[in-house]
Amino acid sequence: MWAVVAGAVAVITIIYSLRQWRNPECNGVLPPGSMGLPFIGESLELLVRSYSLDLHPFIKKRVQRYGAIFRTSLIGRPVVVSTDPELNHLIARQEGRLVEMWYLDSFSKLLKMEGENKISMLGLIHKHTRSIALNHFGADRIKKSLLPQIEHCVNKTLREWSRQPSVEVKRAASVMTFDFSAKYLFGYDAEKSPVNMSEKLSNTLKSLMSFPLNIPGTAYHKCLKDREEFLNMLRNITEERLASPEKHRSTGDFLDQAINIEGDNDQKVFSSELIINILFALSFVSFDSISTPLSLTIKLLADHPSVLQELTAEHEEILKKRENPNAILTWDEYKSMTFTLYVINETLRLGFVAPGLLRKVLKDIEYKGYTIPVGWTVILANPALHLHPNTYNDPLTFNPWRWKVFAL
Repeated sequence: MWAVVAGAVAVITIIYSLRQWRNPECNGVLPPGSMGLPFIGESLELLVRSYSLDLHPFIKKRVQRYGAIFRTSLIGRPVVVSTDPELNHLIARQEGRLVEMWYLDSFSKLLKMEGENKISMLGLIHKHTRSIALNHFGADRIKKSLLPQIEHCVNKTLREWSRQPSVEVKRAASVMTFDFSAKYLFGYDAEKSPVNMSEKLSNTLKSLMSFPLNIPGTAYHKCLKDREEFLNMLRNITEERLASPEKHRSTGDFLDQAINIEGDNDQKVFSSELIINILFALSFVSFDSISTPLSLTIKLLADHPSVLQELTAEHEEILKKRENPNAILTWDEYKSMTFTLYVINETLRLGFVAPGLLRKVLKDIEYKGYTIPVGWTVILANPALHLHPNTYNDPLTFNPWRWKVFAL
């Protein structure tokens, strides 16, 4: 008898929970969509890789079915995805009032941006780190000193590639980018270092988009383990720098400036652990954000001979004007590469590194009869704007010449 009662209660509880899951509470009308399975939601579809330049099938299919704004659930979190440019613009303008920056759990744990650390990381990075980063990698620094260093790095890498039977461009470009940026971030020298830091970071990122289940044997568990190894390397570098500041005073890299920056009360702004996490975040960004569009550029040029021909002609014209054809690239030459800029813009339009920006809702958002409840996550799917036929003719066609209109 009691077994029957317990079973009935369990069934009723499950049915009630499923109903609550599929129909979340809201002080208005939720955008259309589906919440998928409990806890998992519709995550598995999103995790499937897309090899097309078009919108990710997860987003495209739902836009066709529900419209520009729809609801879903990702890894147990209620989410609204917006491909509506007006809503995306509204939310972007209300940063800190209606919404705040947010990351998927896998990113938050990987970058250690949780709880109080998340608050301190975001605030301090916004206030101080941006200015330090621009000081080392901004346009002014590129103009004054980095441009010849970048040219030397690229030429050296291309010579190494030419001696190999084949090259995995994405991987090789990631290594090149990391080795260069790490030199100016924390004085890393790939040729002298006993440990291959780019390989450790690569292993960390391979499993990043896996399901965040931290159990031994899972890809995500290995991802976190590799992250700790990379963080320990950064920790050793930082501790050595702190122990012998005079020895490294002339380094002048990002780490040196981050260690010595002081706030209004003459106190150090960054703790050593926070510096380590910032270095990891910047290493993470440099490793993937440049290599992905660079790899796509090479593929698109190979697929479009006419584009490659005009690009080559532009560069050969620069060489013809030089007194010394072997001279280093100058800032004026770099700024004269008009068609090169068109190619870069078109590649970035087609090859967004991230499918969208994530924000957490701080107050209910009312828009076009829908309500996005407080506590939900919003994904601003900005790539949809760049791939919409109302924005660009033949949006999936690689056409750098389209940017002539914007240059007039």
